[in-house]
Amino acid sequence: MSTTPRFIAVLDVGKTNVKLVVHDLETGGDVFVRTRPNAVVDAPPYPHYDVEGMWAFFLDTLKEAAAVQRIDALSFTTHGATFVLLAGDRLALPILDYEFLGPDALDDAYAVARPPFAESFTPRLPGGLNAGAQLYWQARAFPDAFARATAIVPYPQYWAFRFTGVLASEPTSLGVHTDLWAPERRAFSSFANAEGWNRLFAPLRSAFDRLGTVTADIAARTGLSPDTPVYCGIHDSNASLLPHLLSRKPPFTVLSTGTWVIIFAVGGSASALDAGRDGLCNVDAFGNPVPSSRFMGGREFDLLTEGHAQKPTAADVRAVVDGGVMLRPTFVPGCGPFPDETGSWSVEPASLPAGVRTAAVSLYLALVARAAMAVAGTAGPIVVEGPFGRDTLFAEALQRLTGRPVLIAAGTTGTSTGAAMLALGPEGRPNLPPDRPVGGAYDLSGLEDYAGRWMR
Repeated sequence: MSTTPRFIAVLDVGKTNVKLVVHDLETGGDVFVRTRPNAVVDAPPYPHYDVEGMWAFFLDTLKEAAAVQRIDALSFTTHGATFVLLAGDRLALPILDYEFLGPDALDDAYAVARPPFAESFTPRLPGGLNAGAQLYWQARAFPDAFARATAIVPYPQYWAFRFTGVLASEPTSLGVHTDLWAPERRAFSSFANAEGWNRLFAPLRSAFDRLGTVTADIAARTGLSPDTPVYCGIHDSNASLLPHLLSRKPPFTVLSTGTWVIIFAVGGSASALDAGRDGLCNVDAFGNPVPSSRFMGGREFDLLTEGHAQKPTAADVRAVVDGGVMLRPTFVPGCGPFPDETGSWSVEPASLPAGVRTAAVSLYLALVARAAMAVAGTAGPIVVEGPFGRDTLFAEALQRLTGRPVLIAAGTTGTSTGAAMLALGPEGRPNLPPDRPVGGAYDLSGLEDYAGRWMR
């Protein structure tokens, strides 16, 4: 086996789908991909994840991959808001689906017990989206089973444990709106300490740590070499952020776009975050707090264009700016920088040609993005990755509105790619193509006046 890992098998557990990807760190491409739905078992004691189904999928697809492709190492990435209660090497309780609203039954008591925002930088979220609320509810709803727990493990490290037998915890999962972590102190929160859970959490490790090698049983079942190293693993949004951290100098801003637009203020301060405007703090692969904010931009784009988005022409953009066609936030209530506002159009949207309507939506999302960036306290160049990078008007408007350069990430910077890069180590330098600058496609004169009217 090569002493420098090149082909990294990543177990990528998303909320919707589960993937096994073999990523080539030298070329930056994926050489093997298999996907299956992430099914939720709707059965007592509460909705939970089909862990054994995922386990069988991982073993079968690793065997398939190893038969056709060299695999130098394993790494892991998963969605957040998920922790595992272990009793020895077995589950003390099923792994709770964070969309389950059961924890809300203790909302009043939890509001008193949870730490202040200034400590955890965690907004109160519904259901199990605050992992601390999950544990709080499980401890009280299932006291006997909870009492049998010998360890609490973040979700990526649970899978690493199953491949190595080594228990670990890691800050990117501990620090993502959990109420369990104090990002600025880099330690468990006062709430986690008061509940006694700090003593149950597996030992803290870096996402970059090599936990060990695959067990002999795993090697025999999959055809992997018995000395295949296994890395600790990382939370998915922070996996997407990692290529930027390894290749850029702070301060800079990353807009990770999709259904949600997640804004990372790398090198910023968390002190000014506003929980009431969807401000929160992430913790990156190096353990550093990253002020963040978010809004449901992809969902709003789909709702507002109703499936008829059309690339705007120069005339479409002028029609919006000169005609004062505007959208008032927010069309997905309860989130983003204007969570309590009710979305509306200044004109009847059905009367607008598709290009004009799309231009109005793109400018609206650029204005919301600027407001959300202010919540996060961003600085430096702005990097747009994901689907919004294909929206030229959005990118150019954001550049004009902020007076800061906007770059489109040209490389693959998804969750699997970032998790694979853990094998490069904290000093690694990924092989990424250059960013694409924006500007010049549209005449945006008058946009500042348009934005001023929008803010009023």
